[in-house]
Amino acid sequence: MLQITDVTYRIGDRLLIENASVTLPGKAKTGLVGRNGAGKSTLFKIVTGDLSTETGSVQIPKRARIGQVAQEAPGTEETLMEVVLAADKERSRLLADAETETDPHRIAEIHIRLADIDAHTAEARAGTILSGLGFDAEAQQRPCSSFSGGWRMRVALAAVLFSEPDLLLLDEPTNYLDLEGTMWLENYVARYPHQVLLISHDRDLLNNAVDSIVHLEGGKLTYYSGGYDSFDRQRREALILAGKAKEKQDAQRKHMQAFVDRFRYKASKARQAQSRLKMLEKMQPIAALTEGSSKPIHFPNPEQQLAPPILKLEDVSTGYGETKILSRLTLNIDTDDRIALLGSNGNGKSTFAKLISGRLDAMDGEITRASKLKIAFFAQHQLDELKPAENAVAHVRALMPGAPEAKVRARVARFGLPTDRMDTPAKDLSGGEKARLLLGLATFDGPHLLILDEPTNHLDIDSREALVMALNDFQGAVVLISHDRHLVEACADRLWLVAGGKVEAYDGDMEDYRRLILQGPEAARKAREKAAAEEADNASAQEKRRGSAEKRSQLKPLKLKIAVAEKEIARLQEKIAKLDKALADPAFFALDPQRAAKFAKERAFCEKKLVKTEEEWLELSAEYEEVG
Repeated sequence: MLQITDVTYRIGDRLLIENASVTLPGKAKTGLVGRNGAGKSTLFKIVTGDLSTETGSVQIPKRARIGQVAQEAPGTEETLMEVVLAADKERSRLLADAETETDPHRIAEIHIRLADIDAHTAEARAGTILSGLGFDAEAQQRPCSSFSGGWRMRVALAAVLFSEPDLLLLDEPTNYLDLEGTMWLENYVARYPHQVLLISHDRDLLNNAVDSIVHLEGGKLTYYSGGYDSFDRQRREALILAGKAKEKQDAQRKHMQAFVDRFRYKASKARQAQSRLKMLEKMQPIAALTEGSSKPIHFPNPEQQLAPPILKLEDVSTGYGETKILSRLTLNIDTDDRIALLGSNGNGKSTFAKLISGRLDAMDGEITRASKLKIAFFAQHQLDELKPAENAVAHVRALMPGAPEAKVRARVARFGLPTDRMDTPAKDLSGGEKARLLLGLATFDGPHLLILDEPTNHLDIDSREALVMALNDFQGAVVLISHDRHLVEACADRLWLVAGGKVEAYDGDMEDYRRLILQGPEAARKAREKAAAEEADNASAQEKRRGSAEKRSQLKPLKLKIAVAEKEIARLQEKIAKLDKALADPAFFALDPQRAAKFAKERAFCEKKLVKTEEEWLELSAEYEEVG
């Protein structure tokens, strides 16, 4: 059990946490959420004892071990396996003692304790964790110093997971993970045998890995049972109830004050007026809860639509130096494509993004880009390309020479930057504010193709929702690389798998891909072989039934088109159902009329597209029956 009681903490004159209390049961999996800057990481340091509080206390069971990811990634010559195994200090100490101990009784005690902590399976457990975080057997035996900082942070995460502390503290653990690693971590945390307190802005991780949410807002801690979606629903209900209670109290106070103002100096009513005045003084005002929604993000649409495909690859290969990373790519990107790239880090997703953006040349093959094609590219490393001493207004003014100041500031506001942060030097902006500024600068000219490489690392949940809305409103094509599954599912309608030097369409959905990842490489390989064998058997059976090559050539593309249409119909029906559910709530229009209007507009668009797709399906089905 973790108990936080009346904790108060200040940073300078700023009161960050005020008389905050919460009790978390043992073995609970809890997500700690709140806006950026609310004090979540500070609260972690208070729990670990790294910071002293002004008032209050933190209580955890005696002898409970607290574990968190090291601040600095290991960069020694030790192998990854050695670093992870060393994280279990008791095991390391017992093994060292066993080497030097001479007392038979003590040696027996050591070996009994080693058996109790399951020391003989330590390497297998460590290997499983490292594999889940993206390190194969060969990489596990390489020294830490041979890996980049991001990969070494994965080793630090693997080490704390292997040590299995009684209270596991994870602060944005997915920042250094790809989608595959995030899916594995989600499954691992959900099954972790001890207590977990997790800071994350990943909605799927907070829905699937935790059983409770603690919300840090206004210096206070509020406990909610269930995952993030449950918290979000309860929070919205509390907003409505608090608003109604405040309206009722305000009306009551207004009525009492009017009586006092009217009769306080009239002798016959003076006593009643004084009584009401005392009631007013005792009445505690109800604070209005605020939803704290983030400012919207806006991507300007392309001024001119281009004929599809806007980009075509024919037998293209690319890489670095003499080394090919991707080979024999034949792909098209159309004007309204929403494509998400899947695949583990190191397989070439960022290489592909650089290739189609023109930042990397093709080694062979041909790339055809539409005339006047504008491409916007965003990657996290580009945050360092901002001019540190210049504010957001200065960055935009350079792109709008001669424009009035008001027009320049209006354009900055469309990036979603608050007015009071427009004049702040880039070096003093938060990570999320820098990301908004860079997204705005990258898309300034209304691109036809927007390429986003991990755009969410510095964005909180509200800002990620704003990004989802912006992408769905954007009328150009999008290619997305992200470890945020919610963003992928909300924005992408095509999945491309980058693996084995290829980029190919992935026919399943994100849940299929998640199952594939959690099966492990060997099981996945066998599943692919089984699927290929079944597909071959089906093709052979179809060939016999059709009786001729001519029929096969006619039926196969028709069947593929029908399958695509059926999948699209199912997707649109599911999306319309979700939109109907949201629009059916009258409170939705009261709380967020702008978003409700967007939902209504999106529903109308989906309905129109559904009718068109169903008509196409009927025509294709009739043609299929006629040919077959």
